[in-house]
Amino acid sequence: MIMTLKLTKEHILENILKGKRLDSRKLDEYREIKIETGVSKKAEGSAKVTIGETIVLAGVKMATATPYPDTPEEGVMTTSAEYLPMGAPEFESGPPREDEIILGRVVDRAIRESKCIDFKKLCIEPKEKVWMVFVDILVMNHDGNLFDACGLAAIAALKDAKMPTLTDDDTIDHENLKGSLPIKGTPITIAVKCYKGKYILDTNADEGEALTSQIIVGSNDDGTVSSLQKCGTEGITKKEIADMLKLAVDTSKKIRAKHFK
Repeated sequence: MIMTLKLTKEHILENILKGKRLDSRKLDEYREIKIETGVSKKAEGSAKVTIGETIVLAGVKMATATPYPDTPEEGVMTTSAEYLPMGAPEFESGPPREDEIILGRVVDRAIRESKCIDFKKLCIEPKEKVWMVFVDILVMNHDGNLFDACGLAAIAALKDAKMPTLTDDDTIDHENLKGSLPIKGTPITIAVKCYKGKYILDTNADEGEALTSQIIVGSNDDGTVSSLQKCGTEGITKKEIADMLKLAVDTSKKIRAKHFK
């Protein structure tokens, strides 16, 4: 098994240098992306994203909470990602893995730093009560490119979400939803892999194992970058970073235009 994995990795890398991929895609070519919203009747907002064989679900739930002391008039958002055991042979039940935690944090940062949510409009009573937005992401099937899939699912679910009703006795009525979340814009997360000056988008699971160096870019509708994370132990030059940033931003514009009209 180890020898097979090594040969597969070497074959992938040899083809990357030639500008080829084992599934015949171009280096910057995506598999088919499908986005479906309103997939859960129990959530305030939900979305299912499929990229090739990768399948991710995201749900948005609302609750009331005490605001943070440094932002007494702003609502709160928290994002988490979970690998379901059925999603891949290496996924197991139990405490969250480190990469699950990183996945949730990267998606959260791209949305939060984009300022697309007007958290001040989620204030119910300053210093006392605000709306808390929970974004829960479930990886149903893993065949690579989880950062892009989870980022798309999260923002699609948020844009699908409706506000629950707060009754006179401060009970949350999740059945009577009214109005959308105060959200403007569509931040999108794009992961770009790098290998010896070659840039690769939408890596499948095998490619993801072979290609370790990448940057994950969160960008906004106007092309500004809201978040940036580097993964992998190999170094990346300034020129490579600039090229990868441009590729990520350009790609996000295409996805935004096609799937979030």
